[in-house]
Amino acid sequence: MNVLLIVTDQQSNRAMSCAGNPYLRTPHIDRLAASGVRFEQAYCAAPVCGPSRACLLTGRMPHEHGVLINGMPVADDMPTMGELFRDAGYRTAWTGRFGLPGELAGQLVGFDCLHDIDTPLGFGTTADDHVADTAIDFIRDDHQQPFLLGVSLCNPHDICYWVMKQSAPRGELHPETVALQRRARELPFRIPESSDLPPLPANFAIDPAEPEFVTRCRGRRRYGQEMTATWDWGEDTWRQYLHAYYRLTELVDQQVGRVLDALHQSGLADETLVVLTSDHGEGMAAHRWVTKLALYEEATRVPLIFSHPGAMPAGKVERQLASGVDLLPTLCDYAGIGWPATAGANLRGIMEGNVRAEREAVFAEIHPDRDDLTFQGRMVRTPGHKYIAYSWGERSEQLFDLDQDPGETTNLAGSTEGATELARHRALIDRRCRDTADRFTRAG
Repeated sequence: MNVLLIVTDQQSNRAMSCAGNPYLRTPHIDRLAASGVRFEQAYCAAPVCGPSRACLLTGRMPHEHGVLINGMPVADDMPTMGELFRDAGYRTAWTGRFGLPGELAGQLVGFDCLHDIDTPLGFGTTADDHVADTAIDFIRDDHQQPFLLGVSLCNPHDICYWVMKQSAPRGELHPETVALQRRARELPFRIPESSDLPPLPANFAIDPAEPEFVTRCRGRRRYGQEMTATWDWGEDTWRQYLHAYYRLTELVDQQVGRVLDALHQSGLADETLVVLTSDHGEGMAAHRWVTKLALYEEATRVPLIFSHPGAMPAGKVERQLASGVDLLPTLCDYAGIGWPATAGANLRGIMEGNVRAEREAVFAEIHPDRDDLTFQGRMVRTPGHKYIAYSWGERSEQLFDLDQDPGETTNLAGSTEGATELARHRALIDRRCRDTADRFTRAG
């Protein structure tokens, strides 16, 4: 059996028409979901590129594999999906963005790097054609052994540059901000204006009592500095931002369609397991947030779709919790490959209907300050609730009843009605930290 793993960049779970969003069309992703299983409640393990991608390929959390922020390498003793599949006789290849050191030199551990390293992979509008072309060439090759192909598309990540083009951040600029603004001015496309802009989300407002940790993140001038460009945005600009994000998502859907068409035309579709996910989501104007590096739903909840004709149900929407760290054990099981201990769960039984017990929880981590790695947060998502704890600042906990409050507008931490769930979720985080040697400590 072959494995085709498609990873988009910065696509929220809500940014698909098959998820019920009427403000964009993603027919090719929808087609994949109609042929397989779509997890409605899938979460990235870290809402930023490099750490999340390392989670996908190791089945471990950031504090275990060592990639806490972008630019850090995976620990030397941490086996990756590429190594496991290659050792089992698979041809392993990768094209597109990876987000870890060595990608520009084609040194992705366990994978052959297919893309032309002289072709920059910054803007999805210019790079994704090349990434998809390279994947299509690989699929059409004469395969003498099963393959694992990673196709890592860049969009809708271009929204970062769109944000930086709208208004200049106020105050003294960090050199990283200056560089990002310069890059944004080079953006090779213009999102068309539209009088039919999507509405603002119901959870657009900022909680006046939001954690001090989150407020500090809004003022970053490096590593997430896009937030500073939104300070003077009016509601029309926020709606234009959503319009731009949806158009960029439609662009990446077109590239997904090209790759899927090539797979079917090659005659390999029946013997290939296709998986589509994203490294993390996008703020989507909820809580007036843009891009990633937050533990709110929009930034942490991602698409996760498995499709293998005849091997799993078609058109199934699964509400069991899932995580990016589940990818490695699940793919290894389908390929008949053994895997080391991971932080994730094997989703095969859930997809095929053999597992009915409700999953207790999934987790996520965040390190949003590259210069201060003690500044961090942890999230636990259980069926019905989400708890977030921060290492710094006043009001350092958030608890949301997602069944009653899917927009995360009412923080129950500190309330009488939330006391029992707060204690239960604190215990889940504490137990996880003990079991995995995570040295996180919440403030207060």
